[in-house]
Amino acid sequence: MPLDDRQEQKLDLAARAAWLYYIGGNTQDEIAKKLGVSRQAAQRLVSLAVSEKLIKFRLDHQIGECERLAEDLRARFGLQVCEVAPSDPATGDPVPGIADRASAYLQNLLAQRTPLLLAFATGRTLRAAVDQLPRMSCPQHKVVSLVGNMTRDGRASRYDVVMRLADRVGAECFPMPMPVIADSVEERQVLVSQRAYTNVRDLAGAAKVTFVGIGEVRWHGPLHRDGFVSDEELAELLDMGAVGDSSAWVFDQDGHILKGSVADRLIGIPLESPPQRLTIGTAGGAEKAAAIKAALAGRLISGLFTDETAARAILSQP
Repeated sequence: MPLDDRQEQKLDLAARAAWLYYIGGNTQDEIAKKLGVSRQAAQRLVSLAVSEKLIKFRLDHQIGECERLAEDLRARFGLQVCEVAPSDPATGDPVPGIADRASAYLQNLLAQRTPLLLAFATGRTLRAAVDQLPRMSCPQHKVVSLVGNMTRDGRASRYDVVMRLADRVGAECFPMPMPVIADSVEERQVLVSQRAYTNVRDLAGAAKVTFVGIGEVRWHGPLHRDGFVSDEELAELLDMGAVGDSSAWVFDQDGHILKGSVADRLIGIPLESPPQRLTIGTAGGAEKAAAIKAALAGRLISGLFTDETAARAILSQP
């Protein structure tokens, strides 16, 4: 039997073992008997299913403390949507929990039969949320990008969302095939006059829901680490009081979008304050709390998926 066929059969068996364990409620001894394998083999099959993401876990019970934090954030900042995921004190990584909640929300949107137009920025958490989605058939929907998908030297963005989402759910996809930041104001003017940009801009303006990431502006922060701004540009932004960014639009601690410098060369769809549609920010962790708070203060987002650590830090500030 060819290697690919053997691997496929092994994955099928692993999926069946995981179903028997997590859905069927069987013990490992019962799984071994039903599948005709040893108990050790049954255990390895279940582990394989988890490691290969053949089965996903979703928390359907809202933890009381998380719900209280979410309610406090909704009340304080007038949010339309807010969910707070539990924080893992061992790893400190907020992405898996936030991605789980955002993925569940997105799945409910995509399950609608009525055609939807959804807009997305980029980011690690958004990408993780898309990766947690099951395969779906949603040709009635359109997904559009709010930001370019490459650096100025032509490198692809590692956390592009719309093309991966379209691949998973079969939606019509409208990426922005341009750099996030142009080399000059003149180059930006040329690029934003292109039909590829104006079409995406018009679609984004008609989106029902927008999803954005929120990053902290610092040395080796997302904008800097991923090569979108140089050392000199970052230093200039910090001197201007930058604390956070969304879709590469940089803002200060009050949520005011900074003008000049990099902002004059940005190609993405401008942020709205207040948003003209439901705009959901996805970010968490202690290091992003100040940036999230600024985005909330500036009314750059009207919804938020975050974690306990960030929520407590935000609510502890005046």
